[in-house]
Amino acid sequence: MNSFGKLVVKMGLVSLLSVMPLAAQIDNGLDFTTSFPFYAGNAKMPAGSYKISQTDIDSSVLQIQSSDGAHSALVEFIPTHAEQPHSQSDVTFHKYGDTDYLNRIWVNGQRYGMKVDPTKAETKAAANANVVEHSIVANNR
Repeated sequence: MNSFGKLVVKMGLVSLLSVMPLAAQIDNGLDFTTSFPFYAGNAKMPAGSYKISQTDIDSSVLQIQSSDGAHSALVEFIPTHAEQPHSQSDVTFHKYGDTDYLNRIWVNGQRYGMKVDPTKAETKAAANANVVEHSIVANNR
């Protein structure tokens, strides 16, 4: 392949990668309720009702806030992809021992989701225990 062809391929890949974060979006936010405490980033959140929203439509940061406003956390996410559009909005957790960590968010009808960056504490927990993955249905706002 000549140098011009290589340049075109590289520019195409850069363009594709720059669009992927825009594909993972929560337009109006999601609501969910847990019966267990969990970690969102480094913040421990008690059992209860929560709202998830993006801080900015072009941002890779999510805000997780309790419905009463008493608890909140900002977490970074990585766009993730599914083969088919997700059939419902849900929030997925990874459980190690008796501790749950927010892991992924899927929005109904979208192929792109948001995978929360694991913290050092979660990475350490993952090295010492088996993961149990479970999800909670979320409601679009």
